[in-house]
Parts: sequence; structure tokens; C-alpha cells
Amino acid sequence: MAKRGNGAGSVYRRKSDGKWVGSITLEDGKRKVFYGKTQKEVQHKVNEALYEQQRGMLAISSDTTVQEYMEHWLEEIHKPLVKLGTYKNYQDLLRNYIIPGLGKFKLQNLTPQQVQAFYSGKMKEGLSPKTINNIHGVLHKALGNAVKWNIVPRNVCDAVTPPRVARKEKTVLSMEQARDLLKQIKNHRMEALLTLAVVTGMREGELLALRWQDIDFVGCSLQIKRAVRYIKGYGHVESEPKTVKSRRKIMLPLFVVEILLRHKAQQEEQQRMIGEAWTERDLVFTAVDGDYLALTTLRRAFNKVLKQAGLPHMRFHDLRHSAATILLSRGTHPKVVQEILGHSQISITLDIYSHVLPAMQEDVMKRWDDDFGASALVPLK
Repeated sequence: MAKRGNGAGSVYRRKSDGKWVGSITLEDGKRKVFYGKTQKEVQHKVNEALYEQQRGMLAISSDTTVQEYMEHWLEEIHKPLVKLGTYKNYQDLLRNYIIPGLGKFKLQNLTPQQVQAFYSGKMKEGLSPKTINNIHGVLHKALGNAVKWNIVPRNVCDAVTPPRVARKEKTVLSMEQARDLLKQIKNHRMEALLTLAVVTGMREGELLALRWQDIDFVGCSLQIKRAVRYIKGYGHVESEPKTVKSRRKIMLPLFVVEILLRHKAQQEEQQRMIGEAWTERDLVFTAVDGDYLALTTLRRAFNKVLKQAGLPHMRFHDLRHSAATILLSRGTHPKVVQEILGHSQISITLDIYSHVLPAMQEDVMKRWDDDFGASALVPLK
């Protein structure tokens, strides 16, 4: 590894045991080493150490405003730790809400009352509770770092209560409705994409980033290796899937493999017709020219299909919920459902789909009755 100068940091994976290791070079030339289970964890430790080391050059003083601190925190400290999409979301929240509402206050004089009044004002303006909670999350994270670095004595967000976000009822397809949908899209240009969404519960970004090289037609499976998202100013940006568990292998039923093979043949014919105008990315689901399929195009086509099939309006993401609900209601073990969906923990699967569990309990108890009920037992003589 190349030698680093003072104030520089490095992160790498150790070959001997697979652990992530990070280090910074101190002013005296010695190295300070950090360890962690993931690259993100170690990078965070390195960034914090570098901030501590360089804090004297940042001119943090009693006159530093919330705006000055938040902009520095986002650009210099937090940006290297997150995906581009997450960074852009934070940047938008900062520019559109936090800086206009709180930026003028002195960082060290910021009070819970000021933050609470800011949230209340946004509620009165009609901003959604979810957006205000997102603002609260960014502010809390940034001020949490300020506490660690002894810039402020406490995190004022700990004494603030953001508005409650009501859990929305999910619209999901029953098995019968899923059959109706698949019948409606037979030979439709979106047949392969929508079928895969219904059967596997893949996320939109995972579907639109899927490549032919990721599909094993012989083994009847596919690999989720990446996701794509359109970011204004950057275009379509590919990244790692949402979590470590999101990188996963999904087995496919034979009828889905057959639909994918037909889709591949149709795409190859389309490519021949377009010729040099075709953008070759090896994508499974594409726009007419082979480039990334726009999410707006996908959602528009999906809404039209729902209407034609006489099915209730729903978000495309609700197909993911439908897949999970159908799998669980058919007795699939929650651990298997977790692996198919790519949830980081099984508790997430159980929490989101807890509404399915009572029906599963009824089925289990009915089986006990079938095996040990009065009609099944022979009296002892």
C-alpha cells in the first residue's frame, strides 16, 4: 500500500481474515489503526479521526452558524460514507429546509425550542410528517457528530419530538388477483418485467439494473448485483444494492425462465431492427433503444395494465409487498422470504408482514385439530 502523508487516511480489506482495516498517519509519523466488520464502519471511524485531527484548521468557534457547520459536515464528513442518491437527498433537505429555517442560528446557541418551532412551522405550511422526520434524521446525525467532537455539549434534537408518521395501509394482490394480472400481461411488452416483480418481489432499481449475464437459464436462477436510480444532474447511476443482504441469489420457477427466454428473443429482434442506434448495456429491461428504462415509463405502463385488468390502483413497489404476502400466506418460511426479498434482518420481514401471521396461525392450529382432534383420536379400551 502506498505511503500516506500526515492527515491522510486509508481503508482496505485484510486478506488474512477478511476484516476491514483503516488507518491515519499522525503528526509524529505514527499510524493509528481502526478495525471493523464493514468498509462503511471503518471509513466512518477514519473520517471521524481525521476530523478530530484537522479540527483546529476548521475554525469552529462560538460564531459558527448552523449553516456553516451543516455544509461542512455534509460535504467533508458524511458524503464519503453514503451513496450518491443518499447524499443528494441530504443535500436537498439541507438546501430546501434546514438552512432556510435554522441556518442563521449560532451552532452552539441552538435550542430545542428553536428546532421544535421550526418543525411546527413546517407542519402548518403543509409539509408531510415523513419529510419532517427525514429533516430530523439529518439534523440529529449531524449534531450527534458535533457532540462527539466536543463542538456542542449536547444534541438538542434529543429533546425535540418530530411529528408521528402514520403507517400507510399497503395495497397487495391476492393470489387470484396476481393470476389476473399475469393473464392480462400475456404477450405484453412488460410481461417479463412485471412477472418477475410479482414472483420475486425485486425492487424497481434492481429490476432496471438486471443484466442478462446475471441470469442462469440452466440453473433457473438470477443474481442481484446492483441497482440503478435516476438522479437529477447525474442521469442513471448504478450502485450496490440497498444492503449487504440485498446482494442475493433468487431461484426462478420454470414458467418465469420461459418468459425471460421469449423476452430475450424479442429484444434481440428489436436490436437488429434498430441497428447502430441500439445502446448496448446487456440490460434485461430496456427503453426502445437499449438504454435504461425510465421509471416513469414503467409506472405509466403498470398503471395502464392495472386498469385494464380491473385491479385496484397501487404503487409499483406494492408488487414487492404482494410477493411477500403471497409467499407467507402459502406457508413459505419467513427466513426464506427474507432471503428472497433481501431484507438485512428477519425482524424486518416479520414486522412489515405481521398482518399475514394470524392467518398462518389459524392454519397451524387447524392442522393440530386435524391430527389430534376428537374425531382423530381413538378412545383407549
